[in-house]
Amino acid sequence: MRAFSSDRFVLPLPAGHPFPMAKYRLLHAAVAATLPGIRIHEAPPASDGELALAHEPAWITAVTEGTTSAAQQREIGFPWSEAMVDRARRSVGATIAAARAALFDGDGVAANLAGGTHHAYAHKGSGYCVFNDVAVAARLMQAEWHRARRGGLRVLVVDLDVHQGNGSAAIFADDPTVFTLSLHGAKNFPLRKEASDLDVELPDGCADAEYLAALDAALEETWRRLGTPPGLAFYLAGADPHENDRLGRLQLSAEGLAERDRRVFAALAARRIPVAVTMAGGYGRDIAVTVEIQRRTLEHALGAQRAWAGESPA
Repeated sequence: MRAFSSDRFVLPLPAGHPFPMAKYRLLHAAVAATLPGIRIHEAPPASDGELALAHEPAWITAVTEGTTSAAQQREIGFPWSEAMVDRARRSVGATIAAARAALFDGDGVAANLAGGTHHAYAHKGSGYCVFNDVAVAARLMQAEWHRARRGGLRVLVVDLDVHQGNGSAAIFADDPTVFTLSLHGAKNFPLRKEASDLDVELPDGCADAEYLAALDAALEETWRRLGTPPGLAFYLAGADPHENDRLGRLQLSAEGLAERDRRVFAALAARRIPVAVTMAGGYGRDIAVTVEIQRRTLEHALGAQRAWAGESPA
């Protein structure tokens, strides 16, 4: 299985900043040490033209040239720097590369070791998200699929970060070619939610059994509404529903999250839907716990990819 990483491009943050930037380097190291079936490649940067498939040119220019306002930088949560721009582009590029591998190269499953920046809107960033990697990659895959004269490509976004994918919902609003599913904390960020195609709001303290039942029902409703399976899926496998997470407010165990991943990959495999996986959020009180949750997600992704290719998943 192929995975794409941008962890070499470190975003410089001031001392005491709450974003756990080190988790990407630690995840890369954990995958390299324990999952030899995953080949890690450096992420390419997304171009202006690729970003413009989901973002307004004025926003791309402001980010690139460093003319974002103080208020815009506060909404993102990161100070501007050239390194921030490069890393944001490569985070998008990694999801593009994973989607191409899954869809066009026949891999079936591929991953971004970061990504899932679902709070970014077409015209602004928000919540540690500068550009929306899944939105850009979905639109680009649709364009490339069309250029190959294969007709239209329908896309499914399965967003299981604990925070609602408001930016993705807004970008894909009224777009019948992209179905957005979001399971998230009802009282968590963002305060003002957008309308996904299917939103499932979960109460504070939601634990494994309640969460997995809600996931099963949501997937069944998704298949019912879609009718025929879409041609490509993006899975935002946030670690932040975990009980250890500083920003999660839910109470899922590590095993509950592993079961979540198994059910998502099984549902996609049963319908032969290629999937690009992104890590999305994870803000554990112990960063090692977050890294292990995401490493296990990639372990399940590797098993799904081997099954797709007809190999033994073990």
